[in-house]
Amino acid sequence: MLRIALPSDGELYEPTLQFLRLCGMPVQRISLRRYTATIPSLPYATVLFQRSADITSKVDEGSADMGVVGLDRFLEGRLEEGNTLLVMDDLGFGECDLVIGVPDTWVDVTSMADLADLSVEFRDQGRELRVATKFPRQVQHFLLEKGVNYYTLVQASGTLEAAPAMGFADIIGDISASGATLRENRLKTLEDGTILTSQACLIANPSMLAREQDKLQEARSLLERVEGYLRSQDFYTLTANIQGNSAEEVSAYLVARRQVAGLRGPTVAKVYASDMDDWYAATIVVPKKLLMDAVTHLREVGAKDITIFQPNYVLHDECKGYSKLLKAIDKESLAQL
Repeated sequence: MLRIALPSDGELYEPTLQFLRLCGMPVQRISLRRYTATIPSLPYATVLFQRSADITSKVDEGSADMGVVGLDRFLEGRLEEGNTLLVMDDLGFGECDLVIGVPDTWVDVTSMADLADLSVEFRDQGRELRVATKFPRQVQHFLLEKGVNYYTLVQASGTLEAAPAMGFADIIGDISASGATLRENRLKTLEDGTILTSQACLIANPSMLAREQDKLQEARSLLERVEGYLRSQDFYTLTANIQGNSAEEVSAYLVARRQVAGLRGPTVAKVYASDMDDWYAATIVVPKKLLMDAVTHLREVGAKDITIFQPNYVLHDECKGYSKLLKAIDKESLAQL
């Protein structure tokens, strides 16, 4: 069975289930107390619900083959020489920022340069700037990159926003979606204090998937559905009845404006009705941003009865996620020779 790790808690739990439902892969979980589930449309897959913070390590160690996790969690938890591959870096939900938050009473601290100067002042006073965070790897790299050289990381769990008020840290490095929680706890972000813009991503262990062809094919089914659904969100399908002497003539009307004539061109078929001998049904697929341009063009060529819908999937000749996975597998196989 293909083992897919999904968040069992936090902000990504419900959005992940909703996303998979929209992709045509609803998860069937018997009880919230049960940490396994099934996906009927993927009969050779099983779901393992895990803490968000643990998913990257579970995939890396091979306890799970694939997983949905926040990009921030992946970058924090991945091993430098590990087996985890970032297959799709943006699933379109779970957007948030990893930011530096400082007390709003620090009116003279508005940038990372100001924070760097303050850390020097703290050092001269015989103490170091204390930074509470659940993301020590990324926060440390960011602080050093911005010239903040004197500080102490304070490992913390739970709610970090209260750390400065409680006195065990001066500032925090934490996730923020809207900034409301920071403001309510009298913290502010710095103008250049965003460490990372994060969102939900899909990761996989190529080593585990390469061992069994059935797993690999089920992973391909998952990737095709996810990629097809995400791509479909950028397109609309329009169908209209257009009068003309032939299908070729109607096609010529439509391709006069190539940018709204379809992905490869229009599909035109004769309408069979006793009183509509010279009518044809035309179908085109256009980018979402060109929807009204396409409607205007159809009307200009005499189109009637225009219907519009969004496709469930748009599949190209290649699934980029699956190709990326295969390249990682091939690279690993060559390294073992």
